Amino acid sequence: MTTDETSQFVRLRVELVVEVENVEAVTGAALRRIADDPDMPDDERVHAESAVTEDTAEALAYLIDPFDLVGEVPGVELAQASWSSEGIDYDPDSSEWGLDEDDDGEDDEEVGRG
Repeated sequence: MTTDETSQFVRLRVELVVEVENVEAVTGAALRRIADDPDMPDDERVHAESAVTEDTAEALAYLIDPFDLVGEVPGVELAQASWSSEGIDYDPDSSEWGLDEDDDGEDDEEVGRG
């Protein structure tokens, strides 16, 4: 079989650090997204509204959709996604925050390993 005849699964790792400049805007947008979700059961909706109101990181997680990252990439279909968010202490001048470093010590180039 050629590559054209088979699917290839690729794990894409993305780590973002964002600065929330307007907590109310993020929380409000998350609450609107929750309110607009017709498939969310009422008990889950109450829990979600409470979570995003109490925690900005939770609000941001409700607004980020991994499908948006690859949804319009030709020839790609999202097979699985998971994501989380958490508040952190961030110092952009610290050497601990180098974007070129891999936290788990693995080589970033995993394509072609068998």
